[in-house]
Amino acid sequence: MMNIKEKVDMPELNPAEFRHAASRFTTGVTVITSLARNKEIIGMTANSFMTVSLSPPTVLVSVMNGRTLNAIEHSGKFAINVLPAAAKDISNHFAGRPVPGLTPDFAKSRGMPKLKEAIAYFDCRIEKFIQVADHTLLVAKVNDCCYKDVEDPLIFFSSQYHSLNAEI
Repeated sequence: MMNIKEKVDMPELNPAEFRHAASRFTTGVTVITSLARNKEIIGMTANSFMTVSLSPPTVLVSVMNGRTLNAIEHSGKFAINVLPAAAKDISNHFAGRPVPGLTPDFAKSRGMPKLKEAIAYFDCRIEKFIQVADHTLLVAKVNDCCYKDVEDPLIFFSSQYHSLNAEI
């Protein structure tokens, strides 16, 4: 086993190759939401979500440095909205590819924006920020959650949206 302190001279990994290889890992699709200082709903699409612990309920998400992270830092809270297959347009909207005429429908849960289409929802309070390259890992305690019995989540594989039933 290599000692972590050892420096190994290896060529730099091509970012495009890394992206293509990582895209072969199937993930669910979420929208991370929070509130800016002016109470505007801010959000971003993310597929980097995982549970860390059941007791206490703890999750981890990776958030790109920017507006969403700024809102989360300000509020100390955020929500994770797991999307159904029918919510591809919502995912695109929060990934910076707005869909003309789309207005996401929100409810509030403990003050955080909850997408009404979400098939699962997690209300989270920040426990730890971990800066890594151009992203920040957020370790958070889950204060509340809910879900719908839907068997067709939006999934992402090979840089394309899919459902459990078919490519969409």
